[in-house]
Amino acid sequence: MNGERGTINIRVKFFAAPREALGTNEVTVSLPAGATVDELLKLLTERYPALRPYTRFLSVAVNRAYAGMHAELHDGDEVACLPPVGGG
Repeated sequence: MNGERGTINIRVKFFAAPREALGTNEVTVSLPAGATVDELLKLLTERYPALRPYTRFLSVAVNRAYAGMHAELHDGDEVACLPPVGGG
């Protein structure tokens, strides 16, 4: 584990509309060890209210593999918040 005991650092990437709403494509977040994707998204919406309209529709990938809301995160993970895929 890193610097602070009991915490993990997660790199979060944003794409499309969420990226534009936040004005950045990447942030780093510290969470308690054992935190889940759901807990990460709750923290992100508290910290970045502009993200709230999108969280209902986001898919999440952890280290380039789709993950559920209960997936546990680990120090150094990369989480991608992916908007819904449109098409026709």
